[in-house]
Amino acid sequence: MKYQAAPAFLALADAFADAAEPAHFRMSVLRFRNTRWDQRVGLGQLTPEAWADHFARFRPLPDNIEPPLAMRYHGHQFGVYNPELGDGRGFLFAQLKDDLGRVLDLGTKGSGQTRWSRRGDGRLTLKGGVREVLAAQYLEAHGVKTSKPFSLIETGEDLQRNDEPSPTRSAVLTRLSHSHIRFGTFQRAASLGETENLARLIRHCCEVYYPDALDEDLAIMAPALLHRIAEQTARMVAQWMATGFVHGVMNTDNFNITGESFDYGPWRFLPESDPNFTAAYFDQQGLYRFGRQPTQGLWALQQLAIALSPLCDTDPLGEALQAYEPAYQAALAEHNLKLFGLQSSGDLHDDLVWLQALYTWMSETRVPWPQVFFDWFCGRESEARAKASPIAAQYGGDSFAPVREGLFAREPERPSRLSHPYWQRQKPVSLLYDEVEAIWAPIAEADDWSLYDQTLADIDAAREALDITFEPSAQKA
Repeated sequence: MKYQAAPAFLALADAFADAAEPAHFRMSVLRFRNTRWDQRVGLGQLTPEAWADHFARFRPLPDNIEPPLAMRYHGHQFGVYNPELGDGRGFLFAQLKDDLGRVLDLGTKGSGQTRWSRRGDGRLTLKGGVREVLAAQYLEAHGVKTSKPFSLIETGEDLQRNDEPSPTRSAVLTRLSHSHIRFGTFQRAASLGETENLARLIRHCCEVYYPDALDEDLAIMAPALLHRIAEQTARMVAQWMATGFVHGVMNTDNFNITGESFDYGPWRFLPESDPNFTAAYFDQQGLYRFGRQPTQGLWALQQLAIALSPLCDTDPLGEALQAYEPAYQAALAEHNLKLFGLQSSGDLHDDLVWLQALYTWMSETRVPWPQVFFDWFCGRESEARAKASPIAAQYGGDSFAPVREGLFAREPERPSRLSHPYWQRQKPVSLLYDEVEAIWAPIAEADDWSLYDQTLADIDAAREALDITFEPSAQKA
């Protein structure tokens, strides 16, 4: 794949971004390079020195964005509207095409102060960077549409933080995303009464990401765009639910128009089925708890619809939002079945009824969430594996009978995947809170990266073993 610059956002930069200057870092020690995706966007040939030049010193890529752009947006944060937002410790560094012809963004986190930093130092802790690399790699391996950690470089500063022992080590992260345009980007233009800019933004999103929604009439194009964003958001949230992922901060500035997970903060994975599980210690009311994520996804879309309303009647926008629920239900069934390596029964209602029986059983027995999917990959083809599982006793009771019946009733999808050595393990790779803390502890105490490296290798093994090729994309190649 040859590098292809595609700085599409420059057409909007005057109204939606501010020039930013990268910080100057004391050192640059590479802690992660995405050797899968650097090839797919034409940067695999970069030498280590050139990599550091672009992703630690942020020398612009050829024919791309210069200077970097800190994006402007507003957003609802825990239900409260905040007009004082924007990229406070990151910027849009470049846009380029991948091997499918899609425009992708390279954005940063921890690259220094911008106009929107307020009282922040514009930096990222190394632990925060490590956690994002782990989470995003794991989610991608399990078929979830997510931003990709592209580069993580330790930068040598000592940072002060309230939620980590301080001083703590620093880093700069570059992530690869389909788009950094957020729901809050629309909210800002609408809130400020910038209807011409709002119209420009809608047309840009259709031209670059949703060309099938393009129309000369904004009153037609705006709800068409919302319809497609609703479908993509529903798919993303459904994938979270199937994977037992809790994002933690579902503010409207943390949703983007292409429906992918990004801006990882206090994320967690479920240790067991619990709809009231929260990821953020500061989410006292459980607003973004696991079981509420589908509702919150729709609520965020409703705020986007309100932002579009200056250019469109509300009835078509309301109709567009109706795409969310059926898209969510279909994606929930689809992704659960992919994680189990099973084909659909051919009846969505039947698949959802079975999944409800599965979740009920998991909640009642408190079995480890990831272990169940691991033990029964390809259904009846893994019966012997399940009998050797650490939780095999849980599969013998009467309450498991309807779950077993559903597993055996559905045909395995490519059962040859079970020949991968990953399925000979007793337990799957997982990223529960204590496990992530155990990965970080030797790094903090002795600069020992061996467990981190091993976990990333295990995640890669899971990726190969699951071989979930489904990667939904709103954008046409």
